[in-house]
Amino acid sequence: MRPAHIFEAVPESTFLTPPRVPAPAEPAPGRRRWLGMAVISLGVSLIVVDATIVGVLLPRIVTDLGLTTTGAEWVTSVYALVFAALLIPFGRAGDLFGRRRMFVLGVAVFTVASAGAALAGGGAALIGARALQGVGASMVLPATLSTVNAVFTGRDRAVAFGIWGSMISGMAALGPLAGGALATGGGWRWAFGINLPLGAALIAGALWLLPETRQPHPPKARRGADWPGGLLSTLGLGALVFGIIEGQTYGWWAPTRPFSVAGFDWPESGLSPVPVVLALGAVLLAALVAVERSRAAAGRSVLLDLDLFRIPNFRRGNLASALINVGELGLLFVLPLFLLGVHGTNPLEISVAILPLAAGAFLSGGYAGRLANRHGAHWAVQIGMALEVGAVLALGVTVSASTGGLGLAPWMLLYGLGLGLTSAQLTNVSLADVPQARAGQASGTQSTARQVGAALGVAAIGTVFATSLGHAMTERLAASALPPAERAAVARDLRESAGTYGRELHGTPARAAEARAADASLAIATRHAALTTAAILALGLAVSMRLRPTSDLHRQESKG
Repeated sequence: MRPAHIFEAVPESTFLTPPRVPAPAEPAPGRRRWLGMAVISLGVSLIVVDATIVGVLLPRIVTDLGLTTTGAEWVTSVYALVFAALLIPFGRAGDLFGRRRMFVLGVAVFTVASAGAALAGGGAALIGARALQGVGASMVLPATLSTVNAVFTGRDRAVAFGIWGSMISGMAALGPLAGGALATGGGWRWAFGINLPLGAALIAGALWLLPETRQPHPPKARRGADWPGGLLSTLGLGALVFGIIEGQTYGWWAPTRPFSVAGFDWPESGLSPVPVVLALGAVLLAALVAVERSRAAAGRSVLLDLDLFRIPNFRRGNLASALINVGELGLLFVLPLFLLGVHGTNPLEISVAILPLAAGAFLSGGYAGRLANRHGAHWAVQIGMALEVGAVLALGVTVSASTGGLGLAPWMLLYGLGLGLTSAQLTNVSLADVPQARAGQASGTQSTARQVGAALGVAAIGTVFATSLGHAMTERLAASALPPAERAAVARDLRESAGTYGRELHGTPARAAEARAADASLAIATRHAALTTAAILALGLAVSMRLRPTSDLHRQESKG
Protein backbone atom coordinates (compact mmCIF):
# COMPACT_ATOMS: atom_id res chain seq x y z
CA MET A 1 0.00 0.00 0.00
CA ARG A 2 1.28 3.46 -0.87
CA PRO A 3 0.87 6.28 1.66
CA ALA A 4 -2.36 8.25 1.19
CA HIS A 5 -0.43 11.52 0.83
CA ILE A 6 1.29 10.48 -2.44
CA PHE A 7 -0.61 11.89 -5.40
CA GLU A 8 -0.83 10.68 -8.97
CA ALA A 9 1.12 12.16 -11.87
CA VAL A 10 -1.05 12.80 -14.91
CA PRO A 11 0.11 12.84 -18.54
CA GLU A 12 -0.65 16.11 -20.28
CA SER A 13 -2.06 14.28 -23.31
CA THR A 14 -5.14 12.98 -21.53
CA PHE A 15 -8.18 15.17 -21.08
CA LEU A 16 -11.40 13.19 -20.94
CA THR A 17 -10.29 9.73 -19.83
CA PRO A 18 -8.38 8.71 -16.71
CA PRO A 19 -4.96 7.09 -17.24
CA ARG A 20 -4.86 3.30 -17.43
CA VAL A 21 -1.77 2.91 -15.26
CA PRO A 22 -1.31 5.69 -12.70
CA ALA A 23 2.27 6.36 -11.71
CA PRO A 24 3.23 7.56 -8.25
CA ALA A 25 4.96 10.90 -7.92
CA GLU A 26 6.65 12.69 -5.08
CA PRO A 27 4.98 15.84 -3.74
CA ALA A 28 5.90 19.08 -5.45
CA PRO A 29 8.97 20.91 -4.10
CA GLY A 30 8.23 23.13 -1.12
CA ARG A 31 8.42 26.55 -2.79
CA ARG A 32 6.40 25.46 -5.82
CA ARG A 33 3.71 23.99 -3.59
CA TRP A 34 3.30 27.28 -1.73
CA LEU A 35 3.18 29.27 -4.96
CA GLY A 36 0.47 26.87 -6.09
CA MET A 37 -1.30 27.53 -2.81
CA ALA A 38 -1.39 31.23 -3.72
CA VAL A 39 -3.16 30.32 -6.99
CA ILE A 40 -5.65 28.16 -5.10
CA SER A 41 -6.31 30.96 -2.59
CA LEU A 42 -6.98 33.50 -5.32
CA GLY A 43 -9.32 31.06 -7.05
CA VAL A 44 -11.29 30.56 -3.84
CA SER A 45 -11.37 34.34 -3.26
CA LEU A 46 -12.80 34.93 -6.73
CA ILE A 47 -15.81 32.66 -6.31
CA VAL A 48 -16.52 33.55 -2.65
CA VAL A 49 -16.52 37.30 -3.31
CA ASP A 50 -19.01 36.87 -6.15
CA ALA A 51 -21.30 34.97 -3.79
CA THR A 52 -21.66 37.97 -1.45
CA ILE A 53 -20.92 41.04 -3.56
CA VAL A 54 -24.25 41.25 -5.40
CA GLY A 55 -26.36 41.94 -2.31
CA VAL A 56 -24.80 45.39 -1.89
CA LEU A 57 -24.85 46.11 -5.63
CA LEU A 58 -28.46 45.08 -6.12
CA PRO A 59 -30.12 48.53 -5.77
CA ARG A 60 -27.91 49.90 -8.60
CA ILE A 61 -28.54 46.82 -10.75
CA VAL A 62 -32.31 47.06 -10.25
CA THR A 63 -32.29 50.73 -11.26
CA ASP A 64 -30.05 50.29 -14.31
CA LEU A 65 -31.74 47.17 -15.72
CA GLY A 66 -35.30 47.88 -14.54
CA LEU A 67 -35.56 44.54 -12.74
CA THR A 68 -38.77 43.33 -11.17
CA THR A 69 -38.74 42.15 -7.56
CA THR A 70 -38.70 38.53 -8.73
CA GLY A 71 -35.85 39.25 -11.11
CA ALA A 72 -33.81 40.90 -8.36
CA GLU A 73 -34.35 37.88 -6.10
CA TRP A 74 -33.14 35.51 -8.81
CA VAL A 75 -30.02 37.59 -9.50
CA THR A 76 -29.12 37.09 -5.85
CA SER A 77 -30.13 33.45 -5.36
CA VAL A 78 -29.45 31.66 -8.66
CA TYR A 79 -25.66 31.66 -8.10
CA ALA A 80 -25.95 29.86 -4.75
CA LEU A 81 -28.61 27.52 -6.12
CA VAL A 82 -26.55 26.26 -9.06
CA PHE A 83 -23.33 26.32 -7.02
CA ALA A 84 -24.73 24.03 -4.31
CA ALA A 85 -26.50 21.69 -6.74
CA LEU A 86 -23.37 20.82 -8.76
CA LEU A 87 -20.64 20.60 -6.11
CA ILE A 88 -20.81 16.83 -5.58
CA PRO A 89 -20.89 15.86 -9.30
CA PHE A 90 -17.96 18.14 -10.15
CA GLY A 91 -16.03 17.00 -7.08
CA ARG A 92 -16.32 13.44 -8.38
CA ALA A 93 -15.40 14.55 -11.92
CA GLY A 94 -12.21 16.09 -10.54
CA ASP A 95 -11.29 12.76 -8.95
CA LEU A 96 -11.65 10.97 -12.28
CA PHE A 97 -10.40 13.48 -14.84
CA GLY A 98 -7.92 15.57 -12.87
CA ARG A 99 -8.37 18.25 -10.23
CA ARG A 100 -6.12 20.85 -11.85
CA ARG A 101 -7.98 20.29 -15.11
CA MET A 102 -11.30 20.84 -13.34
CA PHE A 103 -9.95 24.01 -11.68
CA VAL A 104 -8.79 25.45 -15.00
CA LEU A 105 -12.07 24.58 -16.74
CA GLY A 106 -14.08 26.04 -13.86
CA VAL A 107 -12.14 29.31 -13.88
CA ALA A 108 -12.61 29.54 -17.66
CA VAL A 109 -16.38 29.02 -17.36
CA PHE A 110 -16.56 31.51 -14.50
CA THR A 111 -14.60 34.12 -16.47
CA VAL A 112 -16.78 33.78 -19.57
CA ALA A 113 -19.90 34.04 -17.40
CA SER A 114 -18.49 37.15 -15.70
CA ALA A 115 -18.05 38.78 -19.10
CA GLY A 116 -21.68 37.97 -19.87
CA ALA A 117 -22.78 39.51 -16.56
CA ALA A 118 -20.74 42.67 -17.17
CA LEU A 119 -22.30 43.11 -20.60
CA ALA A 120 -25.85 42.08 -19.63
CA GLY A 121 -28.49 44.36 -21.11
CA GLY A 122 -31.43 42.98 -19.17
CA GLY A 123 -32.53 40.88 -16.24
CA ALA A 124 -32.75 37.56 -18.11
CA ALA A 125 -29.21 37.89 -19.46
CA LEU A 126 -27.82 38.74 -16.02
CA ILE A 127 -29.65 35.85 -14.34
CA GLY A 128 -28.34 33.45 -17.00
CA ALA A 129 -24.79 34.73 -16.55
CA ARG A 130 -25.06 34.37 -12.77
CA ALA A 131 -26.26 30.78 -13.20
CA LEU A 132 -23.25 30.04 -15.44
CA GLN A 133 -20.99 31.62 -12.82
CA GLY A 134 -22.43 29.10 -10.37
CA VAL A 135 -21.47 26.26 -12.73
CA GLY A 136 -17.88 27.50 -12.87
CA ALA A 137 -17.72 28.03 -9.11
CA SER A 138 -18.95 24.50 -8.45
CA MET A 139 -16.01 23.19 -10.51
CA VAL A 140 -13.44 25.37 -8.77
CA LEU A 141 -14.21 24.95 -5.07
CA PRO A 142 -13.98 21.14 -4.66
CA ALA A 143 -10.95 21.09 -6.98
CA THR A 144 -9.09 23.53 -4.72
CA LEU A 145 -10.04 21.64 -1.58
CA SER A 146 -9.08 18.19 -2.86
CA THR A 147 -5.81 19.55 -4.31
CA VAL A 148 -4.82 20.96 -0.92
CA ASN A 149 -5.80 17.63 0.63
CA ALA A 150 -3.60 15.76 -1.86
CA VAL A 151 -0.50 17.94 -1.93
CA PHE A 152 -0.01 19.02 1.69
CA THR A 153 0.68 16.58 4.51
CA GLY A 154 2.03 16.58 8.03
CA ARG A 155 2.70 19.96 9.61
CA ASP A 156 2.33 21.83 6.28
CA ARG A 157 -1.22 20.51 5.97
CA ALA A 158 -2.53 22.55 8.91
CA VAL A 159 -0.92 25.73 7.56
CA ALA A 160 -2.32 25.15 4.06
CA PHE A 161 -5.82 24.57 5.37
CA GLY A 162 -5.39 27.66 7.54
CA ILE A 163 -4.83 29.73 4.40
CA TRP A 164 -7.72 28.05 2.57
CA GLY A 165 -10.15 28.50 5.45
CA SER A 166 -9.26 32.13 6.14
CA MET A 167 -9.83 32.92 2.46
CA ILE A 168 -13.29 31.34 2.59
CA SER A 169 -14.41 33.21 5.70
CA GLY A 170 -12.53 36.47 5.16
CA MET A 171 -13.49 36.96 1.52
CA ALA A 172 -17.15 36.30 2.33
CA ALA A 173 -16.99 39.43 4.48
CA LEU A 174 -14.89 41.41 2.00
CA GLY A 175 -17.41 40.78 -0.78
CA PRO A 176 -19.86 43.37 0.60
CA LEU A 177 -16.95 45.79 1.11
CA ALA A 178 -15.97 45.55 -2.54
CA GLY A 179 -19.62 45.76 -3.53
CA GLY A 180 -20.10 48.84 -1.37
CA ALA A 181 -17.15 50.60 -2.94
CA LEU A 182 -18.43 49.84 -6.43
CA ALA A 183 -22.02 50.76 -5.57
CA THR A 184 -20.85 54.09 -4.15
CA GLY A 185 -18.83 54.76 -7.29
CA GLY A 186 -21.71 53.74 -9.52
CA GLY A 187 -19.97 51.04 -11.55
CA TRP A 188 -21.62 47.69 -10.71
CA ARG A 189 -20.51 46.17 -14.04
CA TRP A 190 -16.89 46.38 -12.87
CA ALA A 191 -17.73 43.87 -10.14
CA PHE A 192 -17.98 41.31 -12.93
CA GLY A 193 -15.58 42.82 -15.48
CA ILE A 194 -12.63 42.70 -13.07
CA ASN A 195 -12.90 38.90 -13.14
CA LEU A 196 -11.64 38.73 -16.73
CA PRO A 197 -7.96 39.60 -16.12
CA LEU A 198 -8.05 37.79 -12.79
CA GLY A 199 -9.41 34.65 -14.45
CA ALA A 200 -6.76 34.73 -17.17
CA ALA A 201 -4.01 35.10 -14.56
CA LEU A 202 -5.42 32.21 -12.52
CA ILE A 203 -5.52 29.87 -15.52
CA ALA A 204 -1.91 30.68 -16.39
CA GLY A 205 -0.82 30.25 -12.77
CA ALA A 206 -2.64 26.93 -12.39
CA LEU A 207 -1.10 25.45 -15.54
CA TRP A 208 2.36 26.55 -14.40
CA LEU A 209 2.29 25.84 -10.67
CA LEU A 210 -0.39 23.31 -9.73
CA PRO A 211 0.37 19.58 -9.95
CA GLU A 212 -2.27 17.34 -11.47
CA THR A 213 -3.84 14.88 -9.05
CA ARG A 214 -6.62 12.35 -9.57
CA GLN A 215 -7.94 9.04 -8.34
CA PRO A 216 -6.02 5.92 -9.39
CA HIS A 217 -8.02 4.12 -12.05
CA PRO A 218 -10.77 2.08 -10.38
CA PRO A 219 -11.47 -1.58 -11.18
CA LYS A 220 -13.24 -2.14 -14.47
CA ALA A 221 -16.59 -2.70 -12.74
CA ARG A 222 -16.40 0.77 -11.22
CA ARG A 223 -15.55 2.62 -14.43
CA GLY A 224 -18.00 4.90 -16.15
CA ALA A 225 -20.12 7.79 -15.02
CA ASP A 226 -22.86 7.55 -12.42
CA TRP A 227 -25.49 9.39 -14.44
CA PRO A 228 -28.48 8.49 -12.21
CA GLY A 229 -26.56 9.69 -9.14
CA GLY A 230 -25.52 12.91 -10.86
CA LEU A 231 -29.09 13.69 -11.94
CA LEU A 232 -30.62 12.90 -8.55
CA SER A 233 -27.93 14.87 -6.71
CA THR A 234 -28.30 17.95 -8.89
CA LEU A 235 -32.11 18.00 -8.85
CA GLY A 236 -32.41 17.07 -5.18
CA LEU A 237 -29.91 19.62 -3.88
CA GLY A 238 -31.26 22.23 -6.28
CA ALA A 239 -34.80 21.74 -4.98
CA LEU A 240 -33.64 21.78 -1.35
CA VAL A 241 -31.61 24.97 -1.70
CA PHE A 242 -34.36 26.66 -3.75
CA GLY A 243 -36.91 25.92 -1.05
CA ILE A 244 -34.64 27.20 1.72
CA ILE A 245 -33.72 30.39 -0.16
CA GLU A 246 -37.22 31.23 -1.40
CA GLY A 247 -39.29 30.19 1.63
CA GLN A 248 -39.55 33.70 3.02
CA THR A 249 -40.27 35.12 -0.42
CA TYR A 250 -43.12 32.84 -1.50
CA GLY A 251 -44.33 31.61 1.90
CA TRP A 252 -43.31 28.61 3.98
CA TRP A 253 -46.83 27.18 3.87
CA ALA A 254 -49.45 29.52 2.40
CA PRO A 255 -48.51 31.50 -0.74
CA THR A 256 -47.58 35.11 -0.09
CA ARG A 257 -47.02 36.25 -3.68
CA PRO A 258 -47.48 34.97 -7.25
CA PHE A 259 -45.03 32.35 -8.50
CA SER A 260 -44.53 31.29 -12.10
CA VAL A 261 -41.95 29.18 -13.92
CA ALA A 262 -41.68 28.28 -17.61
CA GLY A 263 -45.10 29.80 -18.30
CA PHE A 264 -46.83 27.89 -15.48
CA ASP A 265 -48.57 30.05 -12.85
CA TRP A 266 -48.80 28.54 -9.39
CA PRO A 267 -52.30 28.88 -7.82
CA GLU A 268 -52.46 31.92 -5.53
CA SER A 269 -54.58 30.09 -2.96
CA GLY A 270 -53.92 26.87 -1.11
CA LEU A 271 -50.39 25.57 -0.62
CA SER A 272 -47.22 27.57 -1.34
CA PRO A 273 -44.79 26.05 -3.88
CA VAL A 274 -42.04 26.04 -1.22
CA PRO A 275 -43.14 22.99 0.86
CA VAL A 276 -43.84 21.11 -2.37
CA VAL A 277 -40.34 21.82 -3.66
CA LEU A 278 -38.78 20.94 -0.29
CA ALA A 279 -40.69 17.64 -0.20
CA LEU A 280 -39.58 16.92 -3.77
CA GLY A 281 -35.96 17.63 -2.79
CA ALA A 282 -36.22 15.26 0.18
CA VAL A 283 -37.65 12.49 -2.03
CA LEU A 284 -34.93 12.97 -4.66
CA LEU A 285 -32.15 12.91 -2.06
CA ALA A 286 -33.64 9.77 -0.47
CA ALA A 287 -33.68 8.21 -3.94
CA LEU A 288 -30.02 9.25 -4.36
CA VAL A 289 -29.07 7.37 -1.19
CA ALA A 290 -30.96 4.27 -2.34
CA VAL A 291 -29.44 4.36 -5.82
CA GLU A 292 -25.89 4.87 -4.52
CA ARG A 293 -26.23 1.98 -2.07
CA SER A 294 -27.52 -0.27 -4.83
CA ARG A 295 -24.72 0.68 -7.23
CA ALA A 296 -22.04 0.26 -4.56
CA ALA A 297 -23.39 -3.20 -3.63
CA ALA A 298 -23.24 -4.17 -7.32
CA GLY A 299 -19.63 -2.92 -7.58
CA ARG A 300 -20.54 -0.10 -9.99
CA SER A 301 -19.25 3.48 -9.99
CA VAL A 302 -20.91 5.85 -7.53
CA LEU A 303 -21.14 9.62 -7.37
CA LEU A 304 -21.29 9.69 -3.56
CA ASP A 305 -19.55 7.00 -1.55
CA LEU A 306 -21.79 6.66 1.50
CA ASP A 307 -19.01 4.83 3.32
CA LEU A 308 -17.40 8.25 3.76
CA PHE A 309 -19.96 8.96 6.46
CA ARG A 310 -18.64 6.02 8.46
CA ILE A 311 -15.56 8.20 9.12
CA PRO A 312 -16.47 9.97 12.40
CA ASN A 313 -14.56 13.22 11.79
CA PHE A 314 -15.91 13.51 8.26
CA ARG A 315 -19.51 13.01 9.42
CA ARG A 316 -19.23 15.42 12.35
CA GLY A 317 -17.16 17.93 10.41
CA ASN A 318 -19.82 18.24 7.69
CA LEU A 319 -22.52 18.94 10.26
CA ALA A 320 -20.35 21.51 12.03
CA SER A 321 -19.51 23.19 8.68
CA ALA A 322 -23.19 23.63 7.87
CA LEU A 323 -23.89 25.11 11.31
CA ILE A 324 -20.97 27.56 11.04
CA ASN A 325 -22.23 28.83 7.70
CA VAL A 326 -25.72 29.25 9.15
CA GLY A 327 -24.19 31.69 11.62
CA GLU A 328 -21.88 33.58 9.28
CA LEU A 329 -24.32 34.15 6.43
CA GLY A 330 -27.19 34.84 8.81
CA LEU A 331 -25.22 37.63 10.49
CA LEU A 332 -24.03 39.09 7.19
CA PHE A 333 -27.66 39.22 6.08
CA VAL A 334 -29.13 40.83 9.22
CA LEU A 335 -26.53 43.39 10.35
CA PRO A 336 -26.53 45.51 7.16
CA LEU A 337 -30.34 45.66 7.33
CA PHE A 338 -30.15 46.87 10.94
CA LEU A 339 -27.57 49.56 10.12
CA LEU A 340 -29.48 50.72 7.06
CA GLY A 341 -32.87 50.78 8.77
CA VAL A 342 -31.74 52.64 11.91
CA HIS A 343 -28.90 54.85 10.69
CA GLY A 344 -29.44 55.13 6.93
CA THR A 345 -25.89 53.95 6.43
CA ASN A 346 -24.71 53.90 2.81
CA PRO A 347 -23.35 50.68 1.24
CA LEU A 348 -19.67 51.50 1.74
CA GLU A 349 -20.15 52.41 5.40
CA ILE A 350 -22.10 49.18 5.98
CA SER A 351 -19.26 47.23 4.44
CA VAL A 352 -16.65 48.98 6.59
CA ALA A 353 -18.69 48.11 9.70
CA ILE A 354 -18.36 44.42 8.76
CA LEU A 355 -14.66 44.71 7.86
CA PRO A 356 -13.44 43.64 11.35
CA LEU A 357 -14.95 40.21 10.68
CA ALA A 358 -12.72 39.78 7.63
CA ALA A 359 -9.70 41.17 9.46
CA GLY A 360 -10.19 38.74 12.33
CA ALA A 361 -10.60 35.79 9.97
CA PHE A 362 -7.42 36.60 8.05
CA LEU A 363 -5.41 37.13 11.25
CA SER A 364 -6.46 33.96 13.02
CA GLY A 365 -6.48 31.87 9.82
CA GLY A 366 -2.77 32.53 9.43
CA TYR A 367 -2.11 31.52 13.05
CA ALA A 368 -4.41 28.48 12.97
CA GLY A 369 -1.79 26.24 11.34
CA ARG A 370 0.72 26.75 14.14
CA LEU A 371 -1.99 26.26 16.76
CA ALA A 372 -3.13 23.05 15.08
CA ASN A 373 0.42 21.68 14.81
CA ARG A 374 1.00 22.37 18.50
CA HIS A 375 -2.29 21.17 20.01
CA GLY A 376 -4.20 19.45 17.20
CA ALA A 377 -6.53 20.77 14.49
CA HIS A 378 -9.60 19.63 16.45
CA TRP A 379 -8.53 21.83 19.37
CA ALA A 380 -8.21 24.89 17.09
CA VAL A 381 -11.75 24.21 15.81
CA GLN A 382 -13.15 24.02 19.34
CA ILE A 383 -11.47 27.28 20.43
CA GLY A 384 -12.75 29.00 17.30
CA MET A 385 -16.31 27.81 17.87
CA ALA A 386 -16.20 28.99 21.49
CA LEU A 387 -15.06 32.47 20.34
CA GLU A 388 -17.86 32.61 17.77
CA VAL A 389 -20.53 31.70 20.31
CA GLY A 390 -19.20 34.25 22.81
CA ALA A 391 -18.99 37.05 20.21
CA VAL A 392 -22.49 36.57 18.82
CA LEU A 393 -23.97 36.18 22.28
CA ALA A 394 -22.32 39.45 23.37
CA LEU A 395 -23.59 41.19 20.24
CA GLY A 396 -27.12 39.98 20.92
CA VAL A 397 -27.03 41.17 24.52
CA THR A 398 -25.55 44.63 23.81
CA VAL A 399 -27.18 45.75 20.55
CA SER A 400 -29.60 48.66 20.82
CA ALA A 401 -31.12 51.34 18.60
CA SER A 402 -28.10 53.57 19.26
CA THR A 403 -25.54 50.93 18.23
CA GLY A 404 -23.59 51.88 15.11
CA GLY A 405 -20.75 50.35 13.16
CA LEU A 406 -18.20 51.13 15.89
CA GLY A 407 -20.38 49.48 18.48
CA LEU A 408 -20.53 46.31 16.40
CA ALA A 409 -16.81 46.28 15.54
CA PRO A 410 -15.39 44.59 18.70
CA TRP A 411 -17.83 41.69 18.48
CA MET A 412 -17.34 41.35 14.72
CA LEU A 413 -13.56 41.22 15.25
CA LEU A 414 -13.90 38.54 17.94
CA TYR A 415 -16.32 36.61 15.75
CA GLY A 416 -13.90 36.84 12.83
CA LEU A 417 -11.04 35.54 14.97
CA GLY A 418 -13.13 32.51 15.89
CA LEU A 419 -14.33 32.02 12.33
CA GLY A 420 -10.77 32.05 10.99
CA LEU A 421 -9.68 29.33 13.42
CA THR A 422 -12.75 27.21 12.78
CA SER A 423 -12.99 27.45 9.00
CA ALA A 424 -9.26 26.98 8.62
CA GLN A 425 -9.00 23.72 10.52
CA LEU A 426 -12.47 22.16 10.35
CA THR A 427 -11.91 21.17 6.73
CA ASN A 428 -8.49 19.80 7.70
CA VAL A 429 -10.05 17.62 10.42
CA SER A 430 -12.94 16.52 8.18
CA LEU A 431 -10.78 15.35 5.27
CA ALA A 432 -7.65 14.09 7.04
CA ASP A 433 -8.91 10.50 7.38
CA VAL A 434 -10.54 10.36 3.92
CA PRO A 435 -8.70 8.07 1.45
CA GLN A 436 -6.92 10.13 -1.20
CA ALA A 437 -8.78 8.39 -4.03
CA ARG A 438 -12.09 9.80 -2.72
CA ALA A 439 -10.87 13.32 -1.91
CA GLY A 440 -12.93 14.97 -4.65
CA GLN A 441 -16.14 13.27 -3.57
CA ALA A 442 -15.44 14.22 0.05
CA SER A 443 -14.50 17.79 -0.90
CA GLY A 444 -17.68 18.24 -2.92
CA THR A 445 -19.75 16.91 -0.03
CA GLN A 446 -18.03 19.21 2.47
CA SER A 447 -18.52 22.23 0.18
CA THR A 448 -22.17 21.28 -0.32
CA ALA A 449 -22.67 21.20 3.45
CA ARG A 450 -21.26 24.75 3.60
CA GLN A 451 -23.55 26.00 0.84
CA VAL A 452 -26.68 24.39 2.24
CA GLY A 453 -25.76 25.89 5.62
CA ALA A 454 -25.35 29.31 3.99
CA ALA A 455 -28.77 29.11 2.33
CA LEU A 456 -30.34 27.84 5.55
CA GLY A 457 -28.66 30.66 7.51
CA VAL A 458 -30.13 33.40 5.34
CA ALA A 459 -33.56 31.73 5.43
CA ALA A 460 -33.69 30.81 9.12
CA ILE A 461 -32.05 33.91 10.62
CA GLY A 462 -33.84 36.13 8.12
CA THR A 463 -37.19 34.63 9.14
CA VAL A 464 -36.46 35.20 12.84
CA PHE A 465 -35.47 38.80 12.05
CA ALA A 466 -38.54 39.57 9.94
CA THR A 467 -41.01 37.89 12.31
CA SER A 468 -39.54 39.60 15.38
CA LEU A 469 -39.55 42.93 13.55
CA GLY A 470 -43.26 42.70 12.78
CA HIS A 471 -44.23 41.64 16.31
CA ALA A 472 -42.06 44.29 18.00
CA MET A 473 -43.42 47.09 15.81
CA THR A 474 -47.00 46.00 16.45
CA GLU A 475 -46.40 46.11 20.22
CA ARG A 476 -44.78 49.55 20.08
CA LEU A 477 -47.62 51.02 18.05
CA ALA A 478 -50.31 49.58 20.33
CA ALA A 479 -50.61 52.84 22.30
CA SER A 480 -50.30 55.05 19.19
CA ALA A 481 -53.05 57.45 18.15
CA LEU A 482 -53.01 55.91 14.67
CA PRO A 483 -56.13 53.99 13.59
CA PRO A 484 -55.73 50.19 13.98
CA ALA A 485 -55.68 49.60 10.23
CA GLU A 486 -52.89 52.14 9.76
CA ARG A 487 -50.87 50.71 12.66
CA ALA A 488 -51.13 47.26 11.08
CA ALA A 489 -50.07 48.67 7.70
CA VAL A 490 -46.98 50.39 9.15
CA ALA A 491 -45.93 47.21 10.97
CA ARG A 492 -46.50 45.15 7.80
CA ASP A 493 -44.50 47.55 5.61
CA LEU A 494 -41.60 47.54 8.05
CA ARG A 495 -41.58 43.73 8.19
CA GLU A 496 -41.91 43.18 4.43
CA SER A 497 -39.21 45.75 3.64
CA ALA A 498 -36.84 43.99 6.11
CA GLY A 499 -36.60 47.26 8.05
CA THR A 500 -35.73 49.65 5.23
CA TYR A 501 -39.17 51.31 5.54
CA GLY A 502 -37.76 52.86 8.69
CA ARG A 503 -35.81 55.33 6.56
CA GLU A 504 -39.07 56.58 4.99
CA LEU A 505 -40.50 57.13 8.45
CA HIS A 506 -37.41 59.12 9.45
CA GLY A 507 -37.86 61.27 6.36
CA THR A 508 -41.35 62.34 7.40
CA PRO A 509 -41.37 64.70 10.44
CA ALA A 510 -44.99 63.85 11.24
CA ARG A 511 -43.96 60.20 11.66
CA ALA A 512 -41.22 60.81 14.26
CA ALA A 513 -42.90 58.58 16.87
CA GLU A 514 -43.29 55.74 14.38
CA ALA A 515 -39.65 56.19 13.31
CA ARG A 516 -38.45 55.80 16.91
CA ALA A 517 -40.64 52.72 17.25
CA ALA A 518 -39.11 51.30 14.07
CA ASP A 519 -35.57 51.85 15.41
CA ALA A 520 -36.39 50.07 18.66
CA SER A 521 -38.08 47.24 16.75
CA LEU A 522 -35.05 46.81 14.50
CA ALA A 523 -32.79 46.53 17.53
CA ILE A 524 -35.08 43.90 19.09
CA ALA A 525 -35.24 41.92 15.84
CA THR A 526 -31.45 42.05 15.51
CA ARG A 527 -31.08 40.90 19.12
CA HIS A 528 -33.38 37.93 18.53
CA ALA A 529 -31.56 37.02 15.31
CA ALA A 530 -28.18 37.20 17.05
CA LEU A 531 -29.32 35.08 19.99
CA THR A 532 -30.77 32.49 17.60
CA THR A 533 -27.47 32.47 15.74
CA ALA A 534 -25.60 31.98 19.02
CA ALA A 535 -27.81 28.98 19.84
CA ILE A 536 -27.11 27.42 16.43
CA LEU A 537 -23.37 28.02 16.82
CA ALA A 538 -23.52 26.50 20.32
CA LEU A 539 -24.92 23.36 18.72
CA GLY A 540 -21.97 23.45 16.31
CA LEU A 541 -19.63 23.79 19.29
CA ALA A 542 -21.21 20.71 20.87
CA VAL A 543 -20.65 18.77 17.64
CA SER A 544 -17.04 19.99 17.41
CA MET A 545 -16.33 18.70 20.92
CA ARG A 546 -16.69 15.18 19.51
CA LEU A 547 -13.99 15.70 16.89
CA ARG A 548 -10.85 13.65 17.47
CA PRO A 549 -7.17 14.17 16.58
CA THR A 550 -6.54 13.46 12.89
CA SER A 551 -4.41 10.52 11.85
CA ASP A 552 -2.43 12.32 9.12
CA LEU A 553 -0.06 14.13 11.45
CA HIS A 554 0.31 11.02 13.57
CA ARG A 555 1.37 9.01 10.51
CA GLN A 556 3.93 11.62 9.57
CA GLU A 557 5.37 11.78 13.08
CA SER A 558 5.58 7.99 13.34
CA LYS A 559 7.68 7.93 10.16
CA GLY A 560 10.02 10.61 11.47
